[in-house]
Amino acid sequence: MKMWPTVALGELLSRSDEQAIIDPAVDYHEVTIKLWGKGVVSRGKVRGSDVISVRHVVRTNQLILSKIDARNGAIGLVPPELDGAIVSNDFPSFAFRDSSGCVPAFMGWLIRSAPFVELCKAASEGTTNRVRIKEERFLKQQIALPPFAEQQAIVARLDTLAKKTRQVEAHLDAAERDAEHLLALRFRDAIADAPMRTMAEVAPLVRREISINIESSYPELGIRSFGKGTFHKPPLSGSEVGAKRLYRIEPGDLLFSNVFAWEGAIAIAQPEDIGRFGSHRFITCSVDDALVSAGFLRFFFLTDEGLLKISEASPGGAGRNRTLGLEKLMVIEAPVPSLNKQQSFDRLQAGIAALKARHAAIRAANAALLPAILERIFTSGAPTHA
Repeated sequence: MKMWPTVALGELLSRSDEQAIIDPAVDYHEVTIKLWGKGVVSRGKVRGSDVISVRHVVRTNQLILSKIDARNGAIGLVPPELDGAIVSNDFPSFAFRDSSGCVPAFMGWLIRSAPFVELCKAASEGTTNRVRIKEERFLKQQIALPPFAEQQAIVARLDTLAKKTRQVEAHLDAAERDAEHLLALRFRDAIADAPMRTMAEVAPLVRREISINIESSYPELGIRSFGKGTFHKPPLSGSEVGAKRLYRIEPGDLLFSNVFAWEGAIAIAQPEDIGRFGSHRFITCSVDDALVSAGFLRFFFLTDEGLLKISEASPGGAGRNRTLGLEKLMVIEAPVPSLNKQQSFDRLQAGIAALKARHAAIRAANAALLPAILERIFTSGAPTHA
């Protein structure tokens, strides 16, 4: 396999030191760099009169890095929309000495690769939390650089592949938006003219308090906000539990976090959650299967109307000061159509959940494609077909 010749970064790049002349009456974009090659973006605008230290100007297609986080992939090319933005001395930028020697877009792909991140680590030094890239050492680092025409061909292939991965993501997003819209319509139809019943009637509170044995361990359950389901916490020893009260959770329970229910921390305990426990922060409701399905009830509480009722039952300020009251929850009324309608809706929910699971696998493979291709190209130091 033919290897590419190597060249020092300093032969390709020169430090840009264009000092910003700040007008107090003008707003300026400030730059930040996302980790792991995720791009150079605006941090927001700052009024010139609020700028109190020296700033430098960055220009389109300059290579810019974070002295602190270059070793974590915080490096990229300045996009056209940030031409003329300002940065502090912690964000050095570099212009290309000769655009006929190195295609900026080729460098833009190279810096997103794992080998280039390792190069940045090698050019960094310092103690924990104070590790910074050393510019002189950085510019001495060697990279493999193919001929100009080959650089252009690689950029074209990678740009095409990136476009295709974005199209896949857009297609999946559109399909899921359509599915969510269909769910909303079917739910609206299901609850039309449905009777309203209180939580105390259809899903009363249940507390299964357990006795704590100091020699035992107790795996806890957590609830994610925004309807993202349950998750498993590390087990606590009996001594760690101390005076804390724990309650047994059973699959099928409708669960509310009393401090974050207002932002959708509402879930159904799953079969894999068996043997888990919740603290007093959990509100556990036992759903009456003869009247309502847990999945239908959970969907209602995650709608705008349901969250509004939860919010009204959670008085207080933001965050942990907003606590869902047990009595207030029990008097909330929810629509309860016939079980046939609920079960039909649940089948639709299950189908869409399965669709999203398939999409998640596709998204993972799609997200891994470009990094794998970059690894092949820039680790081998020779051309490959993307």
